[in-house]
Order: sequence, then structure tokens, then C-alpha cells
Amino acid sequence: MDRSGTSMMAAMLGAVEDAAPVDAVEAITREVAKSLDARSVSFLIADLGGRALVRLTHAPGGAVDGPGDRRGGNEVATVLSLDGGPAEEALRAQSPQVRRVDGGWTVWAPVTERGEVLGLLEIVLPVEPDQQAVRELGRVAHLLGFVVIANRRHTDLFEWGQRTTPFNLSAEIQRRLLPAAFTCEAGAFTLSGWLEPAASIGGDTFDYSLARDVLHFSVTDAMGHGVASALTATLGVGSLRNTRRRGHSLVEQADAANAAITEYAGAASTFLTAVLGRIDLRTGTCTLLNAGHLPPLLVRAGRVEPLDLPRCFPLGMLPDVTFQTRSVALQAGDRLVIVTDGMRERGAARLDLHAELLHVAELHPREATRALADAVLRVAGPVLADDATLLIIDWYDEHGRERRSSAGAEQARTSAARSG
Repeated sequence: MDRSGTSMMAAMLGAVEDAAPVDAVEAITREVAKSLDARSVSFLIADLGGRALVRLTHAPGGAVDGPGDRRGGNEVATVLSLDGGPAEEALRAQSPQVRRVDGGWTVWAPVTERGEVLGLLEIVLPVEPDQQAVRELGRVAHLLGFVVIANRRHTDLFEWGQRTTPFNLSAEIQRRLLPAAFTCEAGAFTLSGWLEPAASIGGDTFDYSLARDVLHFSVTDAMGHGVASALTATLGVGSLRNTRRRGHSLVEQADAANAAITEYAGAASTFLTAVLGRIDLRTGTCTLLNAGHLPPLLVRAGRVEPLDLPRCFPLGMLPDVTFQTRSVALQAGDRLVIVTDGMRERGAARLDLHAELLHVAELHPREATRALADAVLRVAGPVLADDATLLIIDWYDEHGRERRSSAGAEQARTSAARSG
């Protein structure tokens, strides 16, 4: 980065720290506009449905809303559906796109952190930017990602903007049980999860945590729907996180969650199905525990096979049960897929999941999860009878290799690169 770029970054960080959390993004966009003499600079945040971008605007004084606008006080959120154009291409390729639009030049730069797409930085310039300017904007967009992550801890503005569909109480509880980032890229693997909620939330969750040499993950499905299932899921996920953070084994985690749900859930018939897993990143050994859940699927060399695991009782079904694990040796190029029954039962049973998994095999897990969710909605939607949840882990067997990233993503592993 040249001196002028360093100076612009320093000015942006100073402006962010001086601004209130709700003004943090605007502080950056003002600095970018000033430095580049841009006509406009906007942050388009990805909505929680993964199928649109949302432009957040502060519009005091009763400004007139457009037909696609949603207002909260003086804040306006305008939904921009992804339509296959340059904005969507920027997200898919994880590289800035430049187009001539209405007598000016528009740059769309992905705002991404470790493979997690937060949105796009949209800059309208009076003249065509050179390659150095485009690279600089890519770095600015990357910096913006960290600004959003840091400041959303202090305000509901970003979460409000992303919610293009209102949440009920059970959805609010369920949202808090999910990881802060749905995607994580590392040298040895890429992971991405997705939850397509039912009309009356079905209690699904997924979770993960990356240690120095171990990847921990889980997918759970609480019995029932609504607030009751969300509360059961809260007990289960809370217990699993607590024992995981205390360094307990998968069997110990299952024992503790089983005891917690049995003791505190308040209904004899309440339980939680789960797949718990951990991957030794040094060896590729994946240890799995199946507590009454659908078996994980392994996509390897153009085939999809369910993994043969000991089938244990669901968590909370019986007070005194024994849990067992089994290990699988992952090979470079493997894809591990865990789904909940919302992907396989009721109307979703019409979906040929194995065929769909092969169809999306060349997509980055970030896009593959959404493509599979779209496939379920086509056959069982538009409103699902049960949550449909997926967790995809691509294994590369390259632990210890630093990521070859640019502006928050590894371009060699994007959907565009894989399918190209």
C-alpha cells in the first residue's frame, strides 16, 4: 500500500472511532468519497435471507420512502434483490467488479472477513479507476468488514437492516444460538452453515469453534416448534458450548447436554437430536457422535454416502444412556454434509438430496448451502413445515498453510474459480 493509501486508512480508522456506532459506516464512506472525489459511496449489507442486499440510509426529517423501503425512525432500509448482475458477481468471485453506469463508473467491492460475506461497498466515480485504485478499494472494503463486526456489538442498526422479514420470539431466541459468522475459511478447510426457518421455528441450530489444531462443530434439532423448541435448543446448545469450552470430549458433552435437558426442559417428551463432531486438523481424523440424528453425508470422488455411525438416543430422551463415537479419516477433496430432517422429510422428501449435492459440488460451501436451501424451497416451499439446516465442511488437508487471501477471501477457492 502506498503512502496515500496508508493515510486514507488512518483517516478512516480515526473517523470511525470518533463516530457513534450507528455512524461508523457513514464515517468510512465519507472519507472514501473525499479521498476519491466519488459521486457516492454506499455500504450494501447482506440480508439474513442471503438473497438480497440492503442499502442503509439515515434520512431524518420525514424523507419520502421508495416502494422498496422499510423505515425505522429516521433509518431507511432499501432491499436490492440479487439479479445475477455485477453486484452478485462480485460476491461470487470475491473480487471487485467495475462497470460503466449512467455516465460514471461504479465499483462493487465485496466486504468479507475470513470468507464470511457481510455485503458490498458500492462506489460511483466520475472517471474509470485504474487497477491500483480498484485494489485500494478492495482493501477499504475489507477494512469496512472489521468496522461492521466491531460496531454491530453496540447497536441494533445492522441487525435491523438485515431483517427483511420480521422475527417472532422463537426466531429471536434461535438467532442468538447461531454462530456470529456462518462461514469460516482456514488453510485446512472451509465451513459454511445455513438455516432456512419454518413458519413456526423448528428449533434447529448449528455451531462451530476453531481451536489451534481442532475444529469443533455441531448440528442440533429440538423436538417441536415455536418457543418451546427454541428453549430446548437453548439448553442443549448452552450445555454443549459450556462443556466444549471446558475441554470435554464429545461423549462428555453429550452426557452433560442429556442431563441438562432431562433435568430442566420441563417435559418428559422433550429431546434434542444432534451430530457432534471434531476434526483433528493435523491428521484429518474426524470424530463424530450421532444422537438420534440423520447420519452425516460424505461427498467423495463423485459419490454421496451416509456415514455409518453408532445411532445413540437423542439428548434428553432418557436420563441414563450411553453415547458412542466413531472416527472417519478425511481425504483431501472430501465434503462433509450434515442436515436436519427439514431437508429430508415431509415436502422436502421430494428433493433428491444426493443428486443436488453432486450438482453443487463445485460451489464454495457459502453458495452451496444457499443453493441447497433454494432447492428445498422449490419442492417444499414457499413456507417450510420444519426448519431446514445444513452444515458443509470442505476438507483440503493443508493445516499449517497460511491462507492466500485477498480482501478477506481466498479467490482460488471461490465458486467462480472452482467452476471455471
